[in-house]
Amino acid sequence: MYKDFDTAAYDSIFVKTMDSLSGKFINPKTIKAFYKHNYNQPQLVTRFYTHGELDSLVVYLNGSAVHGFNPKIFKANEISDLLEVLSANKFKKVEESYPVIAKLELLSANAYLNYTNYLKYGVVNPRNIFSRYYIKVGRPDSAGMVKLLEGNDLVENLKSAQPKSPQYKALQSAYLNADSESEKRILLLNMERFRWQMPATGDNYVQVNIPDFRLTWLDQLDTVISMKVCVGGKRENGYEEKLKAFAKSGNLDDKPKNHETPLLFSKINSIQANPIWNIPVSIAQSEIYWMARKDPFYLSNSNIKVYYKDKLIGEPDTINWNRYSRDKLPFKFKQGSGGGNALGKFKFIFDNSSSIYLHDTNNKNGFNLTNRAISHGCVRIEKPLEFARLLVKDTYTYDKLRAEVDLPPVDSTHMKWYQKRMAQKADTLKTFQLKPAWFAPKNPVPLIITYITAWAQNDRIEYRPDVYGMDEKLWAAMKKYR
Repeated sequence: MYKDFDTAAYDSIFVKTMDSLSGKFINPKTIKAFYKHNYNQPQLVTRFYTHGELDSLVVYLNGSAVHGFNPKIFKANEISDLLEVLSANKFKKVEESYPVIAKLELLSANAYLNYTNYLKYGVVNPRNIFSRYYIKVGRPDSAGMVKLLEGNDLVENLKSAQPKSPQYKALQSAYLNADSESEKRILLLNMERFRWQMPATGDNYVQVNIPDFRLTWLDQLDTVISMKVCVGGKRENGYEEKLKAFAKSGNLDDKPKNHETPLLFSKINSIQANPIWNIPVSIAQSEIYWMARKDPFYLSNSNIKVYYKDKLIGEPDTINWNRYSRDKLPFKFKQGSGGGNALGKFKFIFDNSSSIYLHDTNNKNGFNLTNRAISHGCVRIEKPLEFARLLVKDTYTYDKLRAEVDLPPVDSTHMKWYQKRMAQKADTLKTFQLKPAWFAPKNPVPLIITYITAWAQNDRIEYRPDVYGMDEKLWAAMKKYR
């Protein structure tokens, strides 16, 4: 019967079927372009119906529940029913099969692309739903999707799409064994995070996981060092609505606070000992301004220098702050090097658009807190000296770095120049000015600041609180796939 297949008549039916279905496709342009290039011929049915590959597709779609998906989103039942109708072959004329073949072709193509894309890239693009997500995750593109549709091994492509990371598999196993819906939800959210295609960190990299309040340096999956961190404070409750109010009023009193540490990927490329803190405008407006008004000597006592049009003001204690509104401050503020500096003795620098960094702190009490989301956005680290040692690697550079913060050398042969420096600092006849000193890591070290609330560790699943409410936002975007 199919020897009488009329391509022109089928084409007409196919176009109508495409028009009726493509409105609900996730990648309609790619699918339309593929079939236009192939003259609307039933490519998948021709190649994969006879030997049962489309039946295998249905098996995979129905098995998507193990990844937390509802098979209905792939229209698995409809595809299965169409396959049964085609296999029953009760058509009296070949043209009666055209609507069945056209619909089977398009539903299969859409399901095939969606299933493989979801597993390889995740169902959600995090950069579309989180305002401070700056990690460039890989996303499916039209060239890759066309390559899938053109491929000759559908089953192998379905197999290769299965997530293979040990973390994903451990979360998946826990999900299939979990009883409570709340636990299943947390596991699903983090399975989604492990589906996202992150930038290649290599085997040697530093990770800061915000919900865990911890920095971990990994090398070949072994932990080089691990330490507590303090991260940015959570945004105010009702932040979105308050931001709208501020946009209308323009009044700084209406501006809601948001100090959440951004999620990013970069490389640590330099270390600054005895750093200067260039105080951000937001902190100058919300804190420094009020402290200076309250206490005229606050600035000098805190080693904060004030600049007007990039020129240093010699006596900032004499500034009449009542003359200036905090939303139009003409000054810049810098806190000098030394013991009272908010950045402590070390700053670890990496390229990013948010002007954040890892740093030491003069307030060590924060590391004793359970909830360590307390900073203005930068990441305070518990063991800055050990971290610096691991970055510079060689003893000579490390001893130079130690000398800058008045610590004796590890190598006794470096004692002479350490003593010379200490003598210079103690010389009351000469003014010794403490300045920042720059050091370079042996090699730039990849850094990823991420947000994971459940992961596998030591043969168990670790759970952490959703400190920034990102789980909630991600769940809202994922619910329709359940």
